[in-house]
Parts: sequence; structure tokens; C-alpha cells
Amino acid sequence: MRAVIAMMNHETNTFSPVPTPLEVFGKHGPYHGAAAYRAMKGTRLPMGAYIDLCEQAGWEIITPVAAIAPPSGPVDARAYTQICDAIIDTVKNGCDALFLDLHGAMVVQNTDDGEGTLLERIRAVAPDLPIAVALDLHGNITDAIVRNATVVAGYKTYPHVDMYEAGDLAGRVLMRAMRGEVKPVMAWGNRPILAQTLCMNTDAQPMKGFIDLAKQAEREGALAATGFGGFPTADIRDAGLSAIVVADGDAQQAQRWLDRMLDYAWERRADFIYHAEPLEQSIARAKGMKQGPVLLLDHCDNTASGAAVDVMKVLRMALEQGLSDIAVGPVRDAESVERMIRAGVGQQVSIDLGGKTDMPALGLKGEPLPLTGTVRAITDGEYTITGPQLTGMRAHMGRTAVLDTGTAVVVVTERSQEPWDLGVFTSVGIDPRRHHYLLLKSRMYYRPIFLPFAKAAIECDGIGVGSSNYKLFPYKKLRRPMYPLDQNVQPQSSAGNG
Repeated sequence: MRAVIAMMNHETNTFSPVPTPLEVFGKHGPYHGAAAYRAMKGTRLPMGAYIDLCEQAGWEIITPVAAIAPPSGPVDARAYTQICDAIIDTVKNGCDALFLDLHGAMVVQNTDDGEGTLLERIRAVAPDLPIAVALDLHGNITDAIVRNATVVAGYKTYPHVDMYEAGDLAGRVLMRAMRGEVKPVMAWGNRPILAQTLCMNTDAQPMKGFIDLAKQAEREGALAATGFGGFPTADIRDAGLSAIVVADGDAQQAQRWLDRMLDYAWERRADFIYHAEPLEQSIARAKGMKQGPVLLLDHCDNTASGAAVDVMKVLRMALEQGLSDIAVGPVRDAESVERMIRAGVGQQVSIDLGGKTDMPALGLKGEPLPLTGTVRAITDGEYTITGPQLTGMRAHMGRTAVLDTGTAVVVVTERSQEPWDLGVFTSVGIDPRRHHYLLLKSRMYYRPIFLPFAKAAIECDGIGVGSSNYKLFPYKKLRRPMYPLDQNVQPQSSAGNG
């Protein structure tokens, strides 16, 4: 058997000012061929699971491309076409099955449905090809995705620590179908809920209950079931909460499991909306905490939501209120990195930190924070992720420098980087456990890494395109009415079977 295994992964914030060219899909762009295999083999990602499954089965494996980029603005059209063409051209050469590691919330300059458009192009050249798709819990599911896949399965955890398991499930169901053991039929649907990602922690309600119903469906016989919280800052028609259930030949049963999940979510829609505390109060609470580390979560400017990662509002407020012994990072500011590199390790330097990126969708200008300190470290910004998220992947922060102001040590990078691993600090010589405060531009991925040794975690409502304040965002394409943007919303569903 000949298997094609590929990855195209990007979560798009359509309000983000951060561009998404081809080169950000890896250290210098996507991995191709044998390099894609080497980069993904042994990782805890869906593509890693696919490789393991096919090797265990003794199949021939072709890996045309592995492309993954941090969340940001709409993907460059030429970059998208190049990644898609690599997959489609390989399929044209012939294969028995296709295993795709996708996201589900990719928006491109020339299509609002990156994954659905790819799958439609594949079906045009291989109408009967068995296709397994693994998706992120934050996927915005469309009819084109479900209609053109054989089986779809998504992550059941946020923070995402079951990426491998999602790929393993999708791959195993596809292989069983190819052997004639099962006949996958899919039901999918959504509800008009623009859920907040801060309310999608799968260890807490209401998301836990939503995911528990997916797990219950699988215990009752579903081949796979996934609840998708959706990605709310993608201004496309189908953004929002949805679900997919894969049954063995019984579309009606799949629909019953699906309706049970979606009805639960609709009944608890108010619990999917986040209510923020004023920033001044959050910092004041943190100041009163005598035991550390205390996590200050700058969630409005977090990498994993496609934010600029250079907004200084939370750090500015922390310094104004007299907090000290703060480790900060990473902050994306290539200009400041260059200035510190030119100064050299051990030298004092003054920089205007951050604020290099305007946010026109929100009507905001960047506001740098003037800082003076000593350059403590300069590195290439590379490390291998050892924590439970994206385990085994090589991380590339770009050239990285550390500024020590006396009250704060700041990790400054050329590229966006979510603090999803201790490596964002330890790779530059900082022990995060030894600081009283850790200011992280994170909303959820900090939990399995930093929360276990923290004394407290405080959500700091700054500003940015990762904000949970929907009033900031000028939605134009999103289907309406939509809760909580509109009043008197009815639980109508866009749904279908695949």
C-alpha cells in the first residue's frame, strides 16, 4: 500500500496585522520530501501518528510537505498554492490513501476555507481516494471539509496534549474502512455560538461537558466524535462552535449523537463567554501576592491567537505599579534584537521595546515601551520542545536576545513564539522558577508547563487582536445572527452528512 502523509497547519486571525508568508511555515519555509519525514517522525503530532501507523502496517510512505506556522493573519495566496500543489501533485502520481494533518481554521488571501478548498482540489483529481483528516479543536468546520473527507477526527484537549491521539484515531478508522471492517458515515453541524477560547479549557465547564459527550458517543459505538470550540477571530461565515460524529454505516445514529452534543452546547451558551477583570485590578492583585512564581497572562496579545506579540500594555502597567523580579517573554521585536546584538552581551543598551506593529482592524497604533538594561544573552533562538504540546518539534524563535533592566528580564525574539515550553526561557539561560513574576503572552498553553510550579495565575486583560472583547472586532462575513453578538438568536444549525 502506498500512503501520502502531509501537513498544512495554520490558525488564521483575520484581524491580525502579522503577515503569513511561505517562510514562516518552518525554519526557512515548509519541509519537503525526506526532510518532512525527518521533521515529523517521532513527534506527538498527527503527522507523527500517521507515520507510525503506516510503518507498523508496512506501507510505503511519501511525505510531500510538512508546513506549520504560528497563528497570524491570512495566509499568502502563493504560499498556500505552493503547499497545496505539493500535496495534489503527489496524489496525482498515485496512492492508496491520503493522511492529512490540518487545522480547520486556515484563511487565505484568496479563500476563506483553506482546508475545504484543498480537499475539493484533491477530490477533483482523486474522487475515490480514502482520506483521513485530523483537525484542531479550534477548527471552524465547513461542509467542504466534511464532504470531501472519508473520516475526520479532532483534538479533545485544550491545551492540546492529544494531537498524536487524534491523528492515530483518524488513521486507524481509515485503515479499518479500507479493509472493509467499517463503513464511515459522518454527521456534522454547528450552533450560532461564537465561543471564547478562554472558556474552552477542556478540564473545566462548559467545554469539559461538551467533550465528555463526544467521548460518550465513542463509548456507545461511534467511530470518532469531536466537539470543536471554533476560532472566533476568523471573520468567515462558518466560524464558531460545531461538532462532527463518525458512525459505522448509520447516519441516523450519527445525527442523534451529534444533536446531543450541540444541544448541550446551546443550553450552556452563556458559559462559553468570558468576562474580564479590569487590568489595573489584576495587577494590583498580583502585587499583593507574596509567594511566587505568579503568572501574569497577557492573553490579548498571545501568539496562539495570531496577535502581534509586541503590545506593552501589561508590562507597562506592572512596572508602573511597582512589580519587580519579572521574567517576560517572548516579545516579538526584530528591531530591538538587532540593536542588542550590535551592542553585545554585557553591554548596556536603551531600546524602545515592542509597539512596532499597528493594528488597523482595531484602530490601534503600536506603543513602544522605553527600557534601559544590560544585554544578558544572545542566541539563535532554537530549541527542541520537550513538554506535552508539540512534543519533539524543533522550535525557531529567530535570533533572540535577553534584556535585564534590574526589575525585569525580557526575552526578545525575531519571530512569534507561544510560551508552550520551558525552552522559551531555559534556552536563553533563564530559570523561570526563580522569578517572582512570569509575564507570559499566553492564554491556555501555559497550563501544562508553567501552572504546575506556579503559586497563582492571573489573567491580565490588556489589548490586542487576541482579545476576548468582541466589541473591538468589525465582523463582516460571519453568519448572523450569532450569540453573543446578537440578541434573540435561535439555535438554527448548518449541518450535513458526509
